[in-house]
Amino acid sequence: MKRFNYVGLLAIYKFELSRFKRTFWQSLVTPIITTMLFLLVFGNAIGERVGGISGVSYAAFIIPGLIMLTILNESLSNSSFGIYMPKFNGTIYEILSAPLSPYEIALGYVGAAASKSILLGLLILCTAIFFIDIPIQHPFLMFAFLIYISFVFSMIGFIIGIVSKSFDQLQFVPLLIITPLTFLGGAFYSIDMLPEIWRTATLLNPIIYIISTFRWSFLGVSPVSIYVSLGVITVIFLLSLTLIVIIFRTGYRVKT
Repeated sequence: MKRFNYVGLLAIYKFELSRFKRTFWQSLVTPIITTMLFLLVFGNAIGERVGGISGVSYAAFIIPGLIMLTILNESLSNSSFGIYMPKFNGTIYEILSAPLSPYEIALGYVGAAASKSILLGLLILCTAIFFIDIPIQHPFLMFAFLIYISFVFSMIGFIIGIVSKSFDQLQFVPLLIITPLTFLGGAFYSIDMLPEIWRTATLLNPIIYIISTFRWSFLGVSPVSIYVSLGVITVIFLLSLTLIVIIFRTGYRVKT
C-alpha cells in the first residue's frame, strides 16, 4: 500500500502560500478594503433607512453575507489560478511525474487556497468588529462552516482551473455566475422580505443555503432549515469531489 506523501503535499501547499505572500496587497488587503467599502455604503447609508433585521442592525446583518461574498470569489480565484499556471507554463508535467497521487496534488492546491480564504474571512470579521457590534451565537460552528465552505469552493475553483483554456475562462464563473448569485442569494437582505413568488424562486439559488448557514452561526436564526442548507453544501462537496476524481482518472485537460 502506497504511503501518503506528506512531503510532496506540503511542498505544493507551501509554494502556493508563498505566492500569496508575493501578492499580499492583491490577495489580502484589497478584498478587505473592498468589503469595508461595501459595509460603509450598505451598512451606514442604506442601513439607516432599512432599520434592523432579525433583531440586529442592518450593518451587523450583512457582515456574514459580505464575508461569504469575498470567500466564495477568493476561494475560486486562488484555487483556479494556482492549478492553471502550471498548465500554462508547462510545469504541470513535473508535478504529475512526481511521486504524488492525484488526491495529494488536489489537496495541496485546494488546502492552500482554502487557508488563504479562511485567513481572509477571519481578518474581515476582526476588522468589522472594530466598527460594529456583531453577535456570534455559535462561534465554533461559525469557524467550522468557514473552513467547510472555503474547502468546497476551493475544490470548485480547482476544477475550473483544470478545464479552463484561457485566463478569461478563469474569471467567467466567479464574475458572471457566483457574484450575481451571491447578490441574489440574500447577502444584503433576508429572503423573508421578498414576495412569496420571489422567495420561492430564490430557494432555487444554492448560494442562499450557504449564506443562510453562515449567517445562522452569527444570529441563531435562518430563513431556511439549517439541515437542508448543510445538505445542499454537502451535495456540492460530493459533486466537486467526484468531478476531481473523474478528471484525474481520465486525464481530462491535465495530461493533454
